[in-house]
Amino acid sequence: MAAISEKLFFSNACFVFFFLLLIGELRNVEVEAHRLQSLNNSSMAAKAKEADQLNQRAAVADPEEVASMVSMSIKNSTERRKLGFFSCGTGNPIDDCWRCDRNWLNNRKRLADCGIGFGRNAIGGRDGRLYTVTDPRDDNPVNPRPGTLRYAVIQDEPLWIVFQRDMVIQLKQELIMNSFKTIDGRGANVHIANGACITIQYVTNIIIHGLHIHDCKPTGNAMVRSSPSHFGWRTMADGDAISIFGSSHIWVDHNSLSNCADGLVDAIMGSTAITISNNHLTHHNEVILLGHSDSYTRDKQMQVTIAYNHFGEGLIQRMPRCRHGYFHVVNNDYTHWEMYAIGGSANPTINSQGNRYNAPVNPFAKEVTKRVETAASQWKGWNWRSEGDLLLNGAYFTPSGAGASASYARASSLGAKSSSMVGSMTSNAGALGCRKGQQC
Repeated sequence: MAAISEKLFFSNACFVFFFLLLIGELRNVEVEAHRLQSLNNSSMAAKAKEADQLNQRAAVADPEEVASMVSMSIKNSTERRKLGFFSCGTGNPIDDCWRCDRNWLNNRKRLADCGIGFGRNAIGGRDGRLYTVTDPRDDNPVNPRPGTLRYAVIQDEPLWIVFQRDMVIQLKQELIMNSFKTIDGRGANVHIANGACITIQYVTNIIIHGLHIHDCKPTGNAMVRSSPSHFGWRTMADGDAISIFGSSHIWVDHNSLSNCADGLVDAIMGSTAITISNNHLTHHNEVILLGHSDSYTRDKQMQVTIAYNHFGEGLIQRMPRCRHGYFHVVNNDYTHWEMYAIGGSANPTINSQGNRYNAPVNPFAKEVTKRVETAASQWKGWNWRSEGDLLLNGAYFTPSGAGASASYARASSLGAKSSSMVGSMTSNAGALGCRKGQQC
């Protein structure tokens, strides 16, 4: 009995400790929320300064602690599935957190508690009201109509944005988002296509979920509103599907992305605390860019998790292409590339764990990795490692560096699953066909 009591005491103590850690993190998020209220009405220059301070605080202070916390959460989820609570479980900890719920429609905001990786604290519009997009038009980027997507994303208050019906939204200019917003496409077939796309600039706490974003075009040289109290002149945008610029606590999950003028996801200019997960990416050249330039050293604070994505048909390179920061590439399925899968310059730390890399037929494109325009004498000291990856059809990963534990700790954000599970964990990557009364 004494031994049992000791075990119970230890178990309860661990639970209390874990709970207190989580409460501490939530309090930090709430403090940032209050700070952002003053930022929302600021000029773009003031926003940039405040965002830079927020981004510095967003960097994970103790990544090993975070990794162990997430691993514990995954283990607990697995144990619950064994008891029958998650009969639809796939091993994907994000999906197993919410997708088994037939009543997801009324529990939409539960998604905000299911994040993993460096962007796990992105709460989006969790603490705000639901806003329903009823009008797909984008007639006036300076004075958007109520009911449109643009009207919702510029508001100062937190909002959880949903869609009344299936729609195709052709944006005239960049969709410039304000902080604490979730765009949730579940329950409708929503396409943002054939025009401008999404810009996340000098803001925080954004969730983009369940959208089809494709055929994005360069736009600009126009006035665009970014908040109820501010609009300004925008120079030409590149035509990214999702552009993340000087922002933190961003989660891009379960989207279908393809065929844009520039990148599918670009994160630059000091952005950090980002998770890119469960997306299906196809038919594109330069897929994901993480880091502005070799000379922009503020990106040394960047931490990005890339997890459970399917890099699919028609992709060529940059899955991702990294600079300076710390990048955890974990449990993704790479079924197509033409040049290379993962590249970088300016000494990024890349931690590749539990991925499935299936090389193309081309005998000269079997290498997963590419050091971009850098001599071997320089890159041989960069920390790039492959751990538990499945390398198929002649694929090979060229590691480098001495394997400094501190460096890889800063590039670790969750516990990797076995690469043998990648197929099941990524089988539903992309926008889901969620319908009322059914599991997604």
